[in-house]
Amino acid sequence: MKKFYKRVLITILTVFSLSANVQAQEPLQEVVQYIRGGNVTGMAKYFDKMVGININNNQASYSSSQAEIILKDFFSKNVVKDFNVAQGGNSGTTSQYAIGDLYTSAGLYQLYVVIKMTENRFLIKEMRFEKIEKK
Repeated sequence: MKKFYKRVLITILTVFSLSANVQAQEPLQEVVQYIRGGNVTGMAKYFDKMVGININNNQASYSSSQAEIILKDFFSKNVVKDFNVAQGGNSGTTSQYAIGDLYTSAGLYQLYVVIKMTENRFLIKEMRFEKIEKK
């Protein structure tokens, strides 16, 4: 009978740990979906108080409301066609990232997004857009 209870306990703990891992991935997946749709309003709910934005080596830190304005302007000039994540995942337990190709009406950008755990929520800390010139 002890073996049965041990197996039940192990199964329950495994399910909870897998569930926690899946929930940790959800913010990054949501952010990626918002990027694919060019949905800055959706992204903004994941902005930290200050967000580092780098567009073609023009880097600055913006408040969440300023970051929303900057990105709305960027996406109005660079209408998103697609965003393909080439690499992404966790950096430890408190940070996640995605790197990929952002196809826009104005050309191809490499996009790097970092979200970090802040006050028990994953929030966007940094976004880097680098235009890829065709050769």
